[in-house]
Order: sequence, then C-alpha cells, then structure tokens
Amino acid sequence: MLPFSRVAIIGLGLIGSSIARAVREHMPMVRLSGHDADPAVRARVAELELVDDVADSAGAAVTDADLVLLCVPPRAIGAVGRAIAADVPMDAIVSDVGSSKAGVLAELVAALPGRQVIPAHPVAGTEHSGPDAGFASLFHGRWCIVTPPEGADPAAVARVIAFWHRLGSEVETMDAEHHDRVLAVTSHLPHLIAYTIVGTASDLEEVTRSEVIKYSAGGFRDFTRIAASDPTMWRDVFLSNKEAVLEMLQRFTEDLTMLQRAIRWDDGDKLFDLFTRTRAVRRSIVEQGQDDPAPDFGRKH
Repeated sequence: MLPFSRVAIIGLGLIGSSIARAVREHMPMVRLSGHDADPAVRARVAELELVDDVADSAGAAVTDADLVLLCVPPRAIGAVGRAIAADVPMDAIVSDVGSSKAGVLAELVAALPGRQVIPAHPVAGTEHSGPDAGFASLFHGRWCIVTPPEGADPAAVARVIAFWHRLGSEVETMDAEHHDRVLAVTSHLPHLIAYTIVGTASDLEEVTRSEVIKYSAGGFRDFTRIAASDPTMWRDVFLSNKEAVLEMLQRFTEDLTMLQRAIRWDDGDKLFDLFTRTRAVRRSIVEQGQDDPAPDFGRKH
C-alpha cells in the first residue's frame, strides 16, 4: 500500500526535482503536482514532465494533496506555509527537506494550525542546483532524518518514514533541536570552513598569479566542490541554525588554536594522536557505506 497517493512538491530545484523523479521511479501510481516561484523553472519542469501538474501558485499545487513537501530555502518556509494555509487539506501531512529543523518546525506549526507537520531532512545532495540537476537515485542508501514534534500522530510519522523508505533512504527519527546540533557539526560547519578556505584562496589568487588554482591538490578540490553549493540555501541554513552553528564554530576555533600551538611548539605527538583519531573516523564513514573507498574518493580521471 502506498503511503501517499497525491504528493505536492513546492520548490523544484535539485532536491524537489529528485524527489519527483524518485517518486516516478518507485511509486509511479502517485499523482504529482508542483510549483516553483521561478517561472523559468516551472516551464522547464513542464518540459521534463517531472510532475503531472505544474501549478502557477503554491496554493493551487496543494489543494488535493495528502503529502505536501516544501523544498525551499529555510528562510522562505514561513512565507510558503502562510501562502498555502488556506488551501492545504486539513488531513494532509506537511513536511520539508531542509537541513535546519527547530526553526522550520516552529514556523510551520504557527503558519498551519491544525495540520500534521512532520519535518524531514534527506541528508543527500550535490553542489548543483535546478531541475536539470536532479536524479532519482539521489536518496539511495542515504539517511533521511525525520523530526516529528512532541505529540505528533504516530500514524502520520509512520507514513512519512514509509515514503522515504520507498525512495531508497535509511530513516532515523530525532528531536529537532538535537538534529540541528548534529548537523551543525557534520554539515554546516564543514560548509562554513569550505567557504572560508576557498574565499581565502580567491583573495590570494591575485598575489600568486594563478598558482592557487593551477596547483590545487585533492583537499582543495573537495573544498571547492562544497563551496559551489547553492548560496541562497546555505545563507539561510546558517541564519536559521545560528545558535548551534555558533556553538560548534566556537569549539572548532578552540581546537584550531590547540593545533596552532602544537605546530608552534613542535608537539608532534599531539598532531599524530589527532590525525590517527581522524583517520579512524574516515574509515568508519566508508565502512557504513556513506562514501566511496576507492582512491581519490572514487574520482574518474
């Protein structure tokens, strides 16, 4: 039995279009409607036939949905919630895909009184954006974290979990605030560091006459991939998960100062111990199937 029969997707970029493709592949009987604020994106989605109906407004897209998925930047969530409030069926479940959850949950509950709001975060993506960047297998073998509010209907939570299982995800549930602290470490802080390092290299580029780009090693290349992510989305992520990000950034700054001190005082043992620990973390990620064990991260040369 399908967890949902009519799904509306608001926001048809990388994640939204990937969900549409995955639903087509894994649940072809589901009726899909969609909307994007950008007319050019709506036109392209219609050309690609990613959904059955491309609506001109978010409200029109959700009128008969039993699952509404908001795939928009975090700071747009509240406005979208208010825009669809009059049109979302009372028995529909409203969810999202953002990587910050506590603020999103509060905004949606306020904007959509009486509806079941069950946020979720598929921990998957690429540095690309737009409807052409999506692909059906994006969620295969990746985690989706569901963050139901206190008192949520267990049946509604089970349906959202079943939906993501159907798309190939592994699913975990956790409290929204805990999710935000975890993701501040595993996703948000690494992105912030990547943006900073690539920005520093860009500043140095004027001094080094192209050497920074010309001689980029694997580590710098990986940072540039992360730093190429959608700027609107990541601006909103940092601002919507401000407290957790600042907490983890403070901890990182203290650890970085410790490393600086170890290098200055030739403390090789401290450096070796840290690098040994971090190497074990990398091995654990590979063992859990969350990355490619091939040399150079599986790059094809």
